[in-house]
Amino acid sequence: MSTQNPKTSLGIIGGLGALAGVDVYFKLVRSLAREGISEDYELFFEQHPFDGNENSGGEKPNLNARKLYIFDMIRQFEKHHVESVLVPCFISHTFIRELQTEVTTPIVNIMDALRFHLEEQFTGACHIGILASDYVKSKKLFENAFSGHDIRLSYPEDSIQTHCVMHAIYGDQGIKAGNLRGDAVDLLHQACVHLLDRGADVIVSGATDIAIVADLLRSRGIPIVDTNQVYVDYALRNREKPIPRSFKIGVVGGVGPAATVDFMNKIIHNTSASRDQDHIKIIVEHNPKIPDRTANLIADGEDPTIALYAACKRLEENDAALIAIPCNTAHAYVKRIQAHLSIPIVNMLEETVAYISQHFPPGVKAGLLATSGTIASRVYHEAADGQAFELLVPDDDHQGRVMHAIYGPEGIKAGYTEGACRDDLMAALLHLVQRGATVIVLGCTELPLLLKQDLAFPIAGSHIALLDPTTILARSCVVRSEISGQQR
Repeated sequence: MSTQNPKTSLGIIGGLGALAGVDVYFKLVRSLAREGISEDYELFFEQHPFDGNENSGGEKPNLNARKLYIFDMIRQFEKHHVESVLVPCFISHTFIRELQTEVTTPIVNIMDALRFHLEEQFTGACHIGILASDYVKSKKLFENAFSGHDIRLSYPEDSIQTHCVMHAIYGDQGIKAGNLRGDAVDLLHQACVHLLDRGADVIVSGATDIAIVADLLRSRGIPIVDTNQVYVDYALRNREKPIPRSFKIGVVGGVGPAATVDFMNKIIHNTSASRDQDHIKIIVEHNPKIPDRTANLIADGEDPTIALYAACKRLEENDAALIAIPCNTAHAYVKRIQAHLSIPIVNMLEETVAYISQHFPPGVKAGLLATSGTIASRVYHEAADGQAFELLVPDDDHQGRVMHAIYGPEGIKAGYTEGACRDDLMAALLHLVQRGATVIVLGCTELPLLLKQDLAFPIAGSHIALLDPTTILARSCVVRSEISGQQR
């Protein structure tokens, strides 16, 4: 077995300015070679054209195509397990937070790199002159990055900004057009002298295209920071930490369809939120084609194990923190699946049993209304084994009425919530109460579509507790989300 340390993998997104991306890649390769650590790194460089009438670096560009391009590139890098990504484009760093919120791979922040560099170079106050696009200037990227630091910022006057800086970058004879000498450099030199005359100690290239010609400007005596090299040096010196994934609940849906929607509503209603952004991310793998669980457990129906597992794997691959299955009967298959997943399935049955043990006195009788498959699999009995309460199930006649309420032609799965289905369910409920049950578990996720959780449900001249496992499961998922947030 190899004992070599794994290589550090870096991704560079090209195409944002084609020349600037290549320049950053070249400087990264050169730095690795100079330090003799090339073999310790694995580099990924991707550059594709992207569509979008952006108005380039103007004050009001359309950045939609740029944002989606970068997002897609980072997702591609994530497939290769890239540890951090360089985005050599100041315009793109104005919306870097939007990107970082949606990806787990760290984006090396070019403004952090610049701040680190300047703090190393200047121990006291510093006055920097900035050559940047109109858009970067209007978004106050530098002001936000250096807020609270003893650094003074200056930009060129409007005429110099327009006729020198912007023209040198975006003009017909500008750097983006491939002209790295001549008029473009002369115009930038004029802008640099202007800033130095205004008291700047150093010039910062706030556009990665300008950094390409930093050496030429230095040869003319301009003290300019090559931000592309600074960016590379920072990426090599500071290994970025993985970004914690935002908490996301994965739901195996479609078992049954209405119960899935009901469960999602319960997550929302049990979340403390004052705005949309306070709610929990949910991803649903809604597959009503998963074979019927009861038909498999009590007859010769198709085995749903693979379909359930496939749904769980898709949720896992889409960054779910945990999996909820709002189907009691499906929990008969959880043990077969869980060992092959890297994230937990929150066991609705175990959560329900724990709730009974915590909220009701020892010796209480709990009646179970569920499918015949759930009862035959004894998954609730296994979950309740060793607990200080007795679990009751209906006799055969009343169990038949429960099944009719769920699967009958006018049952819940057929879209009914009143009439015969309710009469059948109430008859089975009364039967369990007459046998001493003071707690009733609505152990099929369709049943709460008829009866809601109620800790004081009136029946037969008394009051009992109706427990809805999907409500209990939803609350448990919300609590886990809150704990996850506290740990971060």
